[in-house]
Amino acid sequence: MNSEVTPVAKEEVVRIRPIEVGDLDALFEMHVDPESNAMAVTIPRTLEAFYEHWYRSLQQDNITPRAILLDEAFVGCISCFLIDGKMSLGYWIDRKHWGKGIATRAVKLILSECTVRPIHATAATSNGASMRILEKSGFQLVSVRFAPATDRFPACEEASFRLD
Repeated sequence: MNSEVTPVAKEEVVRIRPIEVGDLDALFEMHVDPESNAMAVTIPRTLEAFYEHWYRSLQQDNITPRAILLDEAFVGCISCFLIDGKMSLGYWIDRKHWGKGIATRAVKLILSECTVRPIHATAATSNGASMRILEKSGFQLVSVRFAPATDRFPACEEASFRLD
């Protein structure tokens, strides 16, 4: 962990709220960060594909897209969504805020809002931070498999988690 990273101070508040169209420019900047994509083992969408994805997501009833705020600063996103008939969880934190416990707090907040169980999540096994967040949030490791490359994800070893 970077020695400059400090946990969120007790007086700083992590909260979530619905994603707004005005959040998308900042979110796109987070999603094209090379170091963030390397950590998450993802391939960023093009600008056009990113906006198409988010405009569609903001209109669907089976997706719970939320902004993550630290005090009032936008620092990431988190959502529950249906994929392949399974309720799933995903999140993205601005790299400037890694290691502060923000994702763990945001996961707890969205899990109290999105009460469908079971809920699933995946993480590249090389992304130990995300795996720890899921485990601290009560998710159980279900399997590890080789995931072939897609247009959004390079081939990698992927851990699947489940929260009942």
